Amino acid sequence: MTLPSVARAVLAAALLAAWPAGAESPPAADPTPAADIPSSVENGVVKVFSTTRYPDPFKPWTKASPQEITGSGVVIDGKRILTNAHVVSYASQVQIQANQAGDKLPATVEAIAPGIDLALLKLDDESFFKSHPPVPRAKALPDIKDAVLAYGYPTGGSSLSVTKGIISRIEYVPYSVSTSGLRIQIDAALNPGNSGGPAIANDKIVGLAFSHLGGDTQNIGYIIPNEEIDLFLADIADGHYDGKYGMYDELQTLENPALRAYLKLDKSVAGIVVHRPYKTESSYPLREWDVITKIGDTAVDDQGMVKLGTTLRVNFRYLIAKTVKDGKVPLTVIREGKSVAVSLPVSTSRALLIHNLNGDYPSYFIYGPLVFSRASQEFLMFMDHSPQLVKGFAFIQSPLVTEAGNAPDDQLQDLVIVSSPFFPHKLATGYGNPSAGVVDAVNGTKVRSLEQMVALLRDLKDEFVVFKFSHRNGESLVFKRSEIVAATDEILSDNGVRAQASPELMAIWQGKN
Repeated sequence: MTLPSVARAVLAAALLAAWPAGAESPPAADPTPAADIPSSVENGVVKVFSTTRYPDPFKPWTKASPQEITGSGVVIDGKRILTNAHVVSYASQVQIQANQAGDKLPATVEAIAPGIDLALLKLDDESFFKSHPPVPRAKALPDIKDAVLAYGYPTGGSSLSVTKGIISRIEYVPYSVSTSGLRIQIDAALNPGNSGGPAIANDKIVGLAFSHLGGDTQNIGYIIPNEEIDLFLADIADGHYDGKYGMYDELQTLENPALRAYLKLDKSVAGIVVHRPYKTESSYPLREWDVITKIGDTAVDDQGMVKLGTTLRVNFRYLIAKTVKDGKVPLTVIREGKSVAVSLPVSTSRALLIHNLNGDYPSYFIYGPLVFSRASQEFLMFMDHSPQLVKGFAFIQSPLVTEAGNAPDDQLQDLVIVSSPFFPHKLATGYGNPSAGVVDAVNGTKVRSLEQMVALLRDLKDEFVVFKFSHRNGESLVFKRSEIVAATDEILSDNGVRAQASPELMAIWQGKN
């Protein structure tokens, strides 16, 4: 498969992709009669309206068309409203409306945590909170089989809806590439619009609805528990969201008898095996084949789980947020038969070559008929639900597949891609569509980052400029340097593009950085 044919499929897939992706809704459960809704809760649940302008990773010089999004929120202490990040992400305008109220009130996003899907809103007019006090939050995790009510404003009506269910599962899972946390599964129906609404047990919030499982499943919904909400609120107390600490070492269980014998472990030893340390330098405290037996003072079992109370087991990483101090977590490991105490550095983000935009808009640089940007998780949406595309990109050894899980280093800081087809111009005559190509080199110089490539093009004195790509079965693009530079302004004007580059790259191009 050549890159041009892959690129055409990419663009077709991109046009069909919706943002955010829709999901099938489970059958609605019978709503709780209005008379049974506690007035304190009814008064504190609001409908959230946001007007969003999502990024367009395939046309990074512009934004996607405005979309009207609705969700739910709940009043908490401090004259604040808690909702989901995905309800207000990229919002240019946010409003809230109380139950049975006619007016919409303007709101501002005070803090947002895309990784854990939480956001905090402030109102311009805080008099609202005089008649809408905070809904109390439970201080402990609910128990399995506890009854729960999910409040919100799902699609299908404008009034407050409540569905009944029970707590069916509590587990520690990835929320995103770099963020993990506790998640509560409930069997109350959640539909689009429920996002950000509270889950109530015993008249107190136990969590915030954020997703449901569609497809053939029925009545499987997920809520973010108070414990994760409390960590978020504590993080933003200084006015800045830092993120949740995590460890990114690759681990494997210690259940196999041959593995245990290979490591010469006594039957009394339990723990989780370090398969591949996150970092390879000698100063990193974990080694391959280390067996993590404790985090702090808590024992870790052969599946990497720890006990919470008498009935709950979760992944030991759950305790990172509780044991971290000055960015380090105390671990006990068995190494070559000896017990060793180590202090593991943990971080609030995971550096990846193909990153997530996390609320930012993509950087871009236009050079003649070419548009360059950085590879991002959002750009890779075109591969979603398309095994054929993944196979095609794997076959041509595109870094969009082969480098997907790798971290940046001194040699490669990000993947520079051609994000769009050529702008129409005679300079592109005879070349195939370069979309989704990863730039390997310019005039023989390896491309390490988008910033470095822009500076390289700025300082180039050669008669020709040659772009070489990293995939197999592709073609190199050759242009006369004077012609491609001269054509850029005309191309921008013809296509209604206001700026040749995003501000930070324009500063490099103009020699200001």
